[in-house]
Amino acid sequence: MGLKKFTGDFEINASKKMLYPYISTASGLSQWFADDVNINEDKEYNFIYDDENHPAIMAGHRVNQFVKFEFPEEGDEDDPAYIEIHLDENELTQSMYLKVVDYSDFEDEEEQYDVWEGLINNLKEIVGG
Repeated sequence: MGLKKFTGDFEINASKKMLYPYISTASGLSQWFADDVNINEDKEYNFIYDDENHPAIMAGHRVNQFVKFEFPEEGDEDDPAYIEIHLDENELTQSMYLKVVDYSDFEDEEEQYDVWEGLINNLKEIVGG
């Protein structure tokens, strides 16, 4: 089955500076995103959920803006699965949004939205947003 792109925007009541460590560090991600997240000396991440390892690399980031993790073992060599999380502020309303781009082998877009909504709600509980 091929990879598909899911995009979702989730409003959250917290600043970029508060949120960035939760989307970019192993300790932050393990609090809301996965059961555990480890990083080795080569800066390779290992996301653990459902008792499975999901190795990843941080393929891109900009402090207080976004982070992108590629999962080279999922997808193929030229087209790996990835997750991008952007911190976007609406200048007009001053609202903060997490924009999620999930390029993976999910089957049902509605179910994928529900999964991300649950994850973001976990994060909201932690940051009080």
